[in-house]
Amino acid sequence: MVEVAREEKVEVPHEFDRVAGSYDFLTGMNPGYLKHLAWSASRLSVPPGGRALDLCCGTGLSTAALVEAHPRAEVVALDASAGMLEVARTKKKLKRVRFVHGDAMDPCASGVTGPFDAILMAYGIRNVPDPDLCLDRLFELLAPGGTICFHEYSVKDSAKSRAIWNAVSACVIIPGGFLTAGSSNIYRYLRRSVLDFDGTREFEARLRRHGFVDVHTEPMDGWQKGIVHSFLASRPK
Repeated sequence: MVEVAREEKVEVPHEFDRVAGSYDFLTGMNPGYLKHLAWSASRLSVPPGGRALDLCCGTGLSTAALVEAHPRAEVVALDASAGMLEVARTKKKLKRVRFVHGDAMDPCASGVTGPFDAILMAYGIRNVPDPDLCLDRLFELLAPGGTICFHEYSVKDSAKSRAIWNAVSACVIIPGGFLTAGSSNIYRYLRRSVLDFDGTREFEARLRRHGFVDVHTEPMDGWQKGIVHSFLASRPK
């Protein structure tokens, strides 16, 4: 069994600072990466003129997906890595986005206030030190009837998915991280954090325990089928 310590998760933003300059290049080598972010963003419901939050926005790839799927929404994007945000702020298509340097565990502490009609959290919930506290706070940020999507890895339920993930991590992601950024620490952590994260049914049950309704999971395609998912839920009206 793979376990990731709370202390490691606290260091994640600092590790992302170190690879921020090469992050987009490496993710660009992943077939389907941008398409799948677009799918998750489009699976959210945002009314025209509504508000959307991109939590753990990184270099803005998920933010771009949200802006493209909901061009009439007001978008706020938050990340704990100053280096990743520096890259995101350079992207012309994201000029109207309000970027905030802050902790996903407590967005309000950085001046991010609800309600939001939709929240997208891509590759973030498994990295926070206390996912249950985070979910409680995200629930409060959502407007009644608002939707949330966790675009996230989950392989615990499938031996085949775990095997594919281990192979891709060992042969592509970790070596690619070292070659492009001179460091593989965050990518070694990535491998282990995915193996440690909830199974799909387990995470759905966790969401229901925190008051979310209409909880369901939508799949991806390609090599990430059964590995990356859109976990969708709503706050009751």
